Amino acid sequence: MAARSSAPPADRSARRPAVRPYDRRRAWLVTAMIVTFMVINFADKSVLGLAAVPIMDELNISNSTYGLISSSFYLFFSLSGLVVGFFASRISSRTMLFVMALLWAVAQLPVLAVAAVPTLIAGRVLLGVAEGPAASMSMHALYKWFPPERRGLPSALQIGGAAIGTLVSAPVLTWLITDFGWRSAYAVLAVVSLLWALVWRQTGHDGPFDESRPSRADAPRPGTHLPYRRLLLTGTVLGSIASAFGAAWALALAHAWLPAYLRTQLDMSPHAVATAISAISALSLVLLLTVSPLVDALKARGVSSRWSSGAVQGASVCVAGCAMAAFPFTDGAVVRLLLIAVAFGTVAVAIPLHYVTAAEVVPGARRGAVFGIVAATGTLPGLIAPFVTGRLIGTADTASSGYTTAFLIAAAVMLLAGTAAVIAIRPEHDARRLGLLHPTTDPEKGAHT
Repeated sequence: MAARSSAPPADRSARRPAVRPYDRRRAWLVTAMIVTFMVINFADKSVLGLAAVPIMDELNISNSTYGLISSSFYLFFSLSGLVVGFFASRISSRTMLFVMALLWAVAQLPVLAVAAVPTLIAGRVLLGVAEGPAASMSMHALYKWFPPERRGLPSALQIGGAAIGTLVSAPVLTWLITDFGWRSAYAVLAVVSLLWALVWRQTGHDGPFDESRPSRADAPRPGTHLPYRRLLLTGTVLGSIASAFGAAWALALAHAWLPAYLRTQLDMSPHAVATAISAISALSLVLLLTVSPLVDALKARGVSSRWSSGAVQGASVCVAGCAMAAFPFTDGAVVRLLLIAVAFGTVAVAIPLHYVTAAEVVPGARRGAVFGIVAATGTLPGLIAPFVTGRLIGTADTASSGYTTAFLIAAAVMLLAGTAAVIAIRPEHDARRLGLLHPTTDPEKGAHT
């Protein structure tokens, strides 16, 4: 007995839960799955807009009613993203993304059973509930596989999945709609969503950089118990929400009304519309894959996050807003299409960067919930913009003047949001105020703080 009592105590680390070592191949496999997840996500969002004209013709739907159907997608979109975000530390990302993809498949079914306004709305509402947390929770899942200094490129690829989704889905879904009827596009998306869910169930795992659930033996991480109110009221988080809000206004118009605008106002054929939308998505993808590595390079050279990522995301929304205000008054077809590409393609830059900047002032244990809140508030334009645009088109003297008013309102929102982001986002400053960084040389000022 004495010999037993004199034995040295067991190593505390032996009682810690085993953590899988960093696996580069697994990390990039998960990245590929999440990119595919976002491709399907944006194909689901795009299908209604691509099928807008045949659906409106077949079901005799007015512009206002179509705007209501499009906006119904966002009825619970933001609320869903908010609620699910608070469960991010309790439910594995593997389970959350699996359930979301299953619901995407189910959401396509009502309109296949009965094609009518109520079933269109029901399907879009359910799809919005299931897709509300998709971007923020898939980004949260991705961050579990990469350390902070390596998240730039994976973040760009994740958001790039949205651009790829539109780039690929526009011609494919248009082909299905024109050759096999618009219902075929819904059926194909249901099958693809189900297949992704089954593959993810086998391959998706939470990574070794999951800071949301530290073991009891670990020392408390800085900022773990910071109240959400303090985190959400930092200029960086508010500025990130502003840039997301401005970008989401343009994206909501792109999904709901851009295909119809190109067909009815510019007299483009369905296949020409698909080509134009794919070109806009290609521009977004090129910008994402160019700007995000550039941001990482600037940070490596010592440029503060305020200027390397904060100012960049705000400026991208402002540039897009200027193009949005200009193209309705441009006569040349080529110049107008170029301005449309800038207006709807440039905002993609802001999407990964607003997650990157928000993550710099939020501890890992709070990240999932804060990402959900940022996504919920930043995507509110999806509930407003399509419906307002439909009302403007339906009540204006001409559809052309209604579209012009809608685009000018969008431009004003985007310019205000982008300017607010440039001014408010200061990650290093806010991280120090929250106690997440030790006092050191301030890269914004070049002096000790």
